[in-house]
Amino acid sequence: MKIRTIAVLAREGGVGVETVRFYQRRGLMPTPERVSGDRAGGSVRRYGDEDVRRLRFIRSAQTAGFTLDQIGELLALDAGEDRARARELATERLGALDRTIAELEQARAALRRLASACSETMTGPCPIISAFQGMSTR
Repeated sequence: MKIRTIAVLAREGGVGVETVRFYQRRGLMPTPERVSGDRAGGSVRRYGDEDVRRLRFIRSAQTAGFTLDQIGELLALDAGEDRARARELATERLGALDRTIAELEQARAALRRLASACSETMTGPCPIISAFQGMSTR
């Protein structure tokens, strides 16, 4: 097992050191005890392979759109093997993603219509700018 400093852990997890500390404060990552260091009598925290796995799990779950609270629950479920609740969380997240995708598809279609209308004429107000100005007054 490779032993790491927080800087190495952060680099391997694709985050900054402050992000690791934030996850620790939120209870998502453990905070190991300080171990006497080699240099000038200081002490340093050491992280192992499980910490890298956990950090990568958190990042992957965030990429999938889970909130930090949901990630905390998933991490707790991992220890207890509660597949039904994990499935329920994933299903909820899928529903939210489906709603977001539908909204984005509607926005894309509207923007395509505006871009097409903009290219049809070179006189008068731009339909794109007019549409956005109309939205800001609602």
